[in-house]
Amino acid sequence: MKNVPADFLWGGATAANQFEGGFDQGGKGLSIADVMPGGKQRMQLIHDAAFDFELHEQYTYPNHEGIDFYHRYKEDIALFKEMGFKTFRMSIAWSRIFPNGDEMEPNEEGLAFYDRVIDELIAQEIEPLVTISHYELPRHLAIAYGGWRDRRLVTFFERYSRVLFERYQGKVKYWLTFNEINGAQFMPMLSLGVALQNEENHLQTTYQGLHHQLVASSLATKAAREIDPSMQIGCMLIAAPVYPYSSNPADVQVALDEERMMNYFCGDVHVRGEYPAFAKRFFVENGIELKQEETDAAILKEYTVDFFSLSYYMSRTEKADKTTDMTAGNIMNGVKNPYLKASDWGWEIDPGGLRIILNKLYDRYQKPLFIVENGLGAYDKVEADGAIHDEYRIDYLKAHLQAMVEAMEDGVEVMGYTSWGCIDLVSASTGEYSKRYGFIYVDKQDDGSGTLERSRKDSFFWYQEVIATNGQALYKDSVSTRS
Repeated sequence: MKNVPADFLWGGATAANQFEGGFDQGGKGLSIADVMPGGKQRMQLIHDAAFDFELHEQYTYPNHEGIDFYHRYKEDIALFKEMGFKTFRMSIAWSRIFPNGDEMEPNEEGLAFYDRVIDELIAQEIEPLVTISHYELPRHLAIAYGGWRDRRLVTFFERYSRVLFERYQGKVKYWLTFNEINGAQFMPMLSLGVALQNEENHLQTTYQGLHHQLVASSLATKAAREIDPSMQIGCMLIAAPVYPYSSNPADVQVALDEERMMNYFCGDVHVRGEYPAFAKRFFVENGIELKQEETDAAILKEYTVDFFSLSYYMSRTEKADKTTDMTAGNIMNGVKNPYLKASDWGWEIDPGGLRIILNKLYDRYQKPLFIVENGLGAYDKVEADGAIHDEYRIDYLKAHLQAMVEAMEDGVEVMGYTSWGCIDLVSASTGEYSKRYGFIYVDKQDDGSGTLERSRKDSFFWYQEVIATNGQALYKDSVSTRS
């Protein structure tokens, strides 16, 4: 048996644009997520320089309905309570608060919706963990300003953040500024709202936009401390250890370079308050010249985060010679690791990598860590009696949670764990319902059919027992899956 702190925050995670629905209700404006088509061609379409941020009849847009949390939030929160959640990670849709993103005054209907959701969570004794921007930039900011290319978005984000902090002070303690902020390096459309044009310097545009986000994150942290010093502000990054394919020093160097830029570039700015030396070398070697205002360095240095949150789905393996078969997952590529199996979507499964990256991050930053995304996207089968026997999900989560506890035994301070997609939702990478992560099944299919009825999978009862025993059930030979 291993010890997990009594105040550990067990829960689940979602994003407004993937499950909320109500895309045109309550005064909400369109976001970039609302114009991203569903289907496996999604990533190809949004990375085309011709992507125009418009809705087209030949495509489907499952985000518009999601799983209708907008109208069913009480039902869903009751299920989270039944599972025993201590916390629930949600995001606020920026375009529900500022429909265009650049208004001076917020949309009261949007704020009132989140009043109801947050109050319901509190009534059910579930701690809200709120992401301010989760891949859902208001579409107007992408069209009129070119997304985070434009410095003016720093002001718009600070205004938006201040509205949220003032509205929910005393109710929301834990905040994340940008979801997977380092994802901008791999997928600038989702993270920055930037459709890269063929003729522009893609790296210059990406890192300039990322600089603007880092400054905006620090200014939001400043605002939170002015409004309510008890608030805790965290960064949120994709985290993955990067393994060298072999002991060839060339492979080791490539792996080191990739891991630094992926895991530590944004982390160093968020936690240490400055760009690391390896990033400065990267800028020089790639002709990147960041345009910075005189106060930027001081802002980044003074307003660093309180904790470091991360998503973990897979590790990466790298080698100098890229002719080896490649794999993909969570918007990043690497060479195939011969020691690992992969999910139905090709994401390599590596529970031990979670322990490794937690130790690396804690060794570097000495800040509390929070695993706010981890889970298995898989096809689920509904049996004739309505049961969903998702033992593959239980096996995946059990192995990862045991690795997390091992890291805690190593001395790593972990605040909590929120499994990604605790209720089935629309996949960000493919726009599919069929790529399911949840403990709760939602009857909604890729063709748009379905009743939206909720039902409990076997993993629901398993996670319920894990939480009830504060992790001790992870070390039983068997765990009941029905009650």
